[in-house]
Amino acid sequence: MQNKKKVLIIKLTSLGDVIFNIPLANSLKDAGYDVSWLVSEKGYGVINNNPAVSKTFLAPTVKWKKNKFSIKNLFEYIHLIKALRKEKFDILIDSQKMFKSMLLQIFSGAKRRITSRGGKELSWLGINEFIPSIYAGVQRHSVNNYLEYAKYLGVEPKIKFTLPPSTQETKEKIDKLLIDINKTKPIVIISPATTRHLKFWHNDNWHKLIDGIKDKCNLVFTATENDRELIDEIGGNKFIDLTGKTTLTDLIELFSRADIVISPDAGSAHIAWASGKPAVISIFTITPPTLYGPFGDDKKYFRVIGNLPCQPCYKQHCPLASPQFEACRRLPEAEEIINIVNNLLKTTDNGV
Repeated sequence: MQNKKKVLIIKLTSLGDVIFNIPLANSLKDAGYDVSWLVSEKGYGVINNNPAVSKTFLAPTVKWKKNKFSIKNLFEYIHLIKALRKEKFDILIDSQKMFKSMLLQIFSGAKRRITSRGGKELSWLGINEFIPSIYAGVQRHSVNNYLEYAKYLGVEPKIKFTLPPSTQETKEKIDKLLIDINKTKPIVIISPATTRHLKFWHNDNWHKLIDGIKDKCNLVFTATENDRELIDEIGGNKFIDLTGKTTLTDLIELFSRADIVISPDAGSAHIAWASGKPAVISIFTITPPTLYGPFGDDKKYFRVIGNLPCQPCYKQHCPLASPQFEACRRLPEAEEIINIVNNLLKTTDNGV
């Protein structure tokens, strides 16, 4: 493509959705487009220096929301708008479709501003091209939903993930964090935390899982410092505990060294899948695995759910009475995950 057309993708949050847009960026790049990305702090670590993107623009929405209206925020916002307009984008794709992306589209200066039907909070005000809703029900994965933007531009979509390469500093940091690893055993990483109460697998299940696999592998636990109580409760502090010690870029390197990553429907599972290295076991409660779970190799990627009549419900609070109350958090049973892990460990290069 001569005189590459410049595309700006706006996907600020969440981390999972940012990752699910990476194949869109790669499809456009491989078709000859010059792709830039506007992202918030939550996804910056997986987009900045990503080979799919030529430039990354940071919209620090978390900081702006925390500081509320301030002169400093206003100046930062104006500076960001100027930086975007300077690029003279031909095309803007807004897959965020919320109020926080609306003003950024309007002032971006892009000639074609594209989104799909179904935007929220007046996000459509800055748009001059609409495609049909990209949501096609829970049976089509979010990755394929976002690839509809590529199809609209006449680009053959492809599911290709890329992540930023690790620096030498990051590699040395992970070397130190894993210094106590038994190199004769595979590495299984457990990242048990997520963002909503009903998405958490029950602690009793974590206890049973850990007890069932602890002697067969190196167990490594990752979480933020805010999840310290959870890690201590399920016994992660008795193993290699990296709680509060890793950034997003650290996790990319860490997962590239793992054999298995176990996580609920959360950013950790999505990063592990995008890295392409470990087997991933993603545990679902209130969200549909077909929409958000890893896929592509049935012997490597597992999206597990209890298959209750009420799933998926997406609810913040369980409306059911006992014994159905929060039953989704107790399923699948730990034995099912233990069996998956045992089968995977038989095929690892350094398995026992």
